[in-house]
Amino acid sequence: MTRTELLTRFLLQRPAPAHRLALGGLKPAAVLMPLVERPRGLHLLLTRRSPALRHHPGQISFPGGRQDPEDESLIHTALRETEEELGIPAAQIRVIGSLTPLNTVSRYDVLPVLAMLDPGYRLTLSQDEVAQAFEVPLSHVLNPAHHIALTLPRSGRHHTIYWIPWGHSFIWGATASMIRQLAQHLSEQHIDNLCGREIIQLTLK
Repeated sequence: MTRTELLTRFLLQRPAPAHRLALGGLKPAAVLMPLVERPRGLHLLLTRRSPALRHHPGQISFPGGRQDPEDESLIHTALRETEEELGIPAAQIRVIGSLTPLNTVSRYDVLPVLAMLDPGYRLTLSQDEVAQAFEVPLSHVLNPAHHIALTLPRSGRHHTIYWIPWGHSFIWGATASMIRQLAQHLSEQHIDNLCGREIIQLTLK
């Protein structure tokens, strides 16, 4: 998938509220889903969390975190956290839109923010938070054949967790759920396009 195809098939969501009032005592948070256009197509930038972190050590994730009171919006939260964790300034990031917020087991209401990165970005990793950052072909992670479902009992109910293999690792948990949501969204928009329905064209300023 190319950048143009993605922009053609992605419908921009309504702007995120400045300070989201999450239900059920959940804490508002946001992550950035950073896309980079390469000669062979779009790639997704992911991070591996530091093994020294208290929560989710060593897990593959997107840059992001809890909304601070000073953040103008959840999109600002995603941009701020990306600069803090990866050293990529907002000037090198162009937001496309957002997906549906995801409630996590750690009691966060997380807004996934989709954006394009300047292909020439440079990384300055936060040693306290990030062990590694790497790119994965978007076509690989969006492929349903790579989405492995595992259903587990929890609190008297069954929950399905998805795993996406990459190299010797797995992308799983909330990160995999966000990727699956993006895959489903793009698939739905592709079907709408084939049916002759109007697709909103997005242009980056």
